[in-house]
Amino acid sequence: MFNWKGAYCFVVGLIALFSVSCSEYSKIMKSGDSELKYRKVFEYYEAEDYYKALGLIEDIKAVYKGTDKYEMLCFYNAYCNFKQKEYSLAAYLFKEYARLYSNTERTEEAEYMAAFCYYTISPSVSLEQTYTELALRDLEAFKEKYPESKYNEKVDEHIADLNLKLETKAYNNAMLFYKIGDYKAAIVALKNVLYDYPATSYREDIMFTMLKASYELATKSVESKKLERHKNTVQAYYAFVDKFPNSKKIKEAEKYFTNSHNYIESKNGLQKD
Repeated sequence: MFNWKGAYCFVVGLIALFSVSCSEYSKIMKSGDSELKYRKVFEYYEAEDYYKALGLIEDIKAVYKGTDKYEMLCFYNAYCNFKQKEYSLAAYLFKEYARLYSNTERTEEAEYMAAFCYYTISPSVSLEQTYTELALRDLEAFKEKYPESKYNEKVDEHIADLNLKLETKAYNNAMLFYKIGDYKAAIVALKNVLYDYPATSYREDIMFTMLKASYELATKSVESKKLERHKNTVQAYYAFVDKFPNSKKIKEAEKYFTNSHNYIESKNGLQKD
């Protein structure tokens, strides 16, 4: 049976604790003791009360400008925003810290965190990828600047994730042209994916789709363009089987090859006659 009395006491206790905490924070904020506020910033941060830590930081930053304490406040200002999931603002603040303090023991961490913020808000594949590109740019710049960094194992993982996301988006966009029947655009877009991502895991599907698109384009072309486009289909077939001789799609590929080959032979026969 649910203990209503116990639950009530627990809630009342939480409310009382919250009231005491708010009262203490209010007194600190009203205090003119900047040193107390400075100490409390880190106490609240360690207690994961980032909202209060931020409030104190904003209250005393101007007091400590030009001092070592100002540097620490800038650094924790960025972290408090990060902890509150204000990733875009946190990225800016970490970058600003690194700009103002380019040679401290925290500079490297700040630069990594700025890039990591962009990585964190990189959206799903279906959405616009500005933050993905920003994250990739900053992560690659970080690795170049800090080749021996302790963060580089994570950086490599982030870069791989982001590249896969961009690769997948490019692949999906190219496949969309095929799905809507714009075979000429599909072939161009799929070639671009192979060029931009030579190690892509989608290579087999891309090359097979290029073969299908070549065949569809050939069969739906005006008569004057059919011969050339069926020849392109044959070339696409040879490229596919050379790269993937054991593919499960070989039989279907052979069907497109045979039809195109027969068309070419029929045209060659007519030309001889």
